[in-house]
Amino acid sequence: MSAAMEFTDAVALSTAIARGELSAQDALDAARARAAATEDLGAVCWLMDEDPPAATGGAFAGVPLLIKNLGGPFAGIPMRAGSAALARMKGASDSDLAARFRAAGFRPFGATTVPEFGLSLSSEPAIGPLCRNPLDTSLSAGGSSGGSAAAVAAGIVPLAHATDAGGSIRVPAACCGLVGLKPSRGAIPGGPGFGNHLGGIATEFAVTRTIRDAQALWPCLTGDARGPAPAPQHLPTEGSFTIGLLTDTLGIDPARTTALAEAAASLEAAGHRVIDIAATELTPIRRASARAFERIIAANLATLVASGLDASLTEPLTQAFIERGQSMSASELWSATEGAAGAAYKLWSLFDRVDVLLTPMLSGPPPPLGAFPTDHRDTATQIERMDTFAPFAALANVTGAPALTLPFGADDTGLPLPVQLIAPPGGDLRLLALGAMLEAEGRWHHPIPLFGGAA
Repeated sequence: MSAAMEFTDAVALSTAIARGELSAQDALDAARARAAATEDLGAVCWLMDEDPPAATGGAFAGVPLLIKNLGGPFAGIPMRAGSAALARMKGASDSDLAARFRAAGFRPFGATTVPEFGLSLSSEPAIGPLCRNPLDTSLSAGGSSGGSAAAVAAGIVPLAHATDAGGSIRVPAACCGLVGLKPSRGAIPGGPGFGNHLGGIATEFAVTRTIRDAQALWPCLTGDARGPAPAPQHLPTEGSFTIGLLTDTLGIDPARTTALAEAAASLEAAGHRVIDIAATELTPIRRASARAFERIIAANLATLVASGLDASLTEPLTQAFIERGQSMSASELWSATEGAAGAAYKLWSLFDRVDVLLTPMLSGPPPPLGAFPTDHRDTATQIERMDTFAPFAALANVTGAPALTLPFGADDTGLPLPVQLIAPPGGDLRLLALGAMLEAEGRWHHPIPLFGGAA
């Protein structure tokens, strides 16, 4: 692959297409070729036989795009959710978000691997393929947007569609050295059917290589969102902010706590005020979030069965979640949602003292493949494993807060050291502005160039 076909991100690629340095067909052909060359990674679970329609305009005109196989539908792309229980049927029409991706000029041409119904922080569905981390193929790429993250990290596409109900954008981004923004509740359109199917804890956006791509994508997908939650008002993005640095984070490995402290020092050097926040202050929020997440997921799966899903075709862990949802009382589910509201209040109260929280994203490096098995029926153990690996992930979903992860250095083995920033609802652009400051230090470099290099 020539150097002319190596780009840093989607902005660079779309600029090259607009300037005539390569055609949109060149870009699509390169993405297809890269997908074929990296097939063993298992990032892509389905590809179109034909080329998608050419883009007629938009900020990302001609940029090829892969779609997570779980989320709002894209016309012509099957949404199988990693399960044998869902027929390989192509979406009949676009969701509101899909229409915005297309209006921005993207050309969706395939789908990425997910764990069955997103019930794992590793993307290893029983129906296959098993998704590997391009940075070390013995390790997980994370979940549930693991295929999307692996595809971007491997250089197949510069960014990919992703969804997040309990860390599912941020965990794979953190595992693969990418940028992952989980937007504020209500910021991204969820219509006509995806907006509230998980009680508002899920949202959609993308995994990207750069902050610049996330910033450029934001106005393409947001604004006048249709859904049950109102679009949040944007908070100021400039000025001196108070950063709450999470301390006493027991269970987080030393390399990641060091990266966290160094990120805080960098933000302080840039003129922001840093104060310590004990991790124990988030403990009741984490507990309430875990309870709400487990109950909402179980209730949703039970609803799918009531609508005709054949539970016998699902994996053992999914079956256990279904049975949990079927046996759950209305009062138990209602209690969990009240707990979620209480968790949101506690988090928003914390934002009376700080403008942004700086937390670990992961407790350690990406785990080996098989660390999150789904061939068992112990739902409590699965929730505990996920919370242990990404202890400050689900609280952003349950409370509706935006959260951003990005790599801030590499460990001794060359794997990324991710950090996480959390803001009050409406603080998405503030997070991206602070993330840009950290990214500018250049502590992480993608080892695999886009449309070039070896996986």
